[in-house]
Amino acid sequence: MRRALQTLPQAPGRFAVAVSGGADSAMLALHAAAVARELGAGVVLLHVHHGLQDAADGWSEQVAALADLLGLPLRQARVAVATAGGKGVEAAARDARYAALARLAHEAGVGLILLAHHRNDQAETVLLRLLRGTGLTGMAAMAPLTARDGLAYLRPWLDQDRDAILQAARRFADATGWHAVQDPTNADPRYTRAALRELLAPVLDARWPGWRAIVARHARHMAEAGEILDEVARADLAGLAPGADGASFALAAWRALSPARQVHVLRHWLQRNGARMPTEARMNDLLRQLRGLHSLGHDRQLRVEQAGHVIRCHRGRVWIEPRPAPLR
Repeated sequence: MRRALQTLPQAPGRFAVAVSGGADSAMLALHAAAVARELGAGVVLLHVHHGLQDAADGWSEQVAALADLLGLPLRQARVAVATAGGKGVEAAARDARYAALARLAHEAGVGLILLAHHRNDQAETVLLRLLRGTGLTGMAAMAPLTARDGLAYLRPWLDQDRDAILQAARRFADATGWHAVQDPTNADPRYTRAALRELLAPVLDARWPGWRAIVARHARHMAEAGEILDEVARADLAGLAPGADGASFALAAWRALSPARQVHVLRHWLQRNGARMPTEARMNDLLRQLRGLHSLGHDRQLRVEQAGHVIRCHRGRVWIEPRPAPLR
């Protein structure tokens, strides 16, 4: 953890740890407190009460007890998880948690939050994304350092096996009497990640005992490959005579690229302009239309709607813009 903090562009004078009350985040808080003392930094614990479990009130009390044991300040937030948007309870709870963490962090005056994701989590994420048909970027799974809502999120334990974390939690419990909470959904196969953990992982453990380390290493390789492809995409886009705001490019220059690079730079351009990635079928249709246009774009007007954005071609340039709000 110390090495992860010291590799940041700027050493934090104060940072936060997201704590659910489980063994993983509790041990991260314990280690963060020790490292912060060595570095002369301040630490605050952040806890989000989702209200999805009857025992959630008890979890908040356990987190408060942990904060007292460690002598650290604690900020808590209670959220209501909206499940009516079609996301599913897991995705909705994750979004609500990040939004609450952002509010708590801003109130506490910190810009860095540590998360307790470990190697087992990383391996599960790779498998889940593989089964969902994700692309190369998705296969890189969780990055050690990410940005969201104006905050930096650091995952210093992505190479740490969970067995070692659980052993540390047991030693801590023996020494202090504080016990980590147990979330029953983590073992409930009705939830996607729990189904992988409870049904598939035991089979993989029996046949390939070291599969988690292998899959986590695969994620690192995918991240490295993704960085290289991003460099290629940025260079390709720069060669397409992009507009000053990056919202347009020259069709003829795009058509000169190889088919694979056409797809990749188009995805990069969409992402850069805040557009959601189209499905494979919609992407193929967009590619077909762009490749079928006259190279100067004079033969007909292209207009494709994509999740809140409009892609169009006019006078040899491809444009993207937010879709106008409907008139009332």
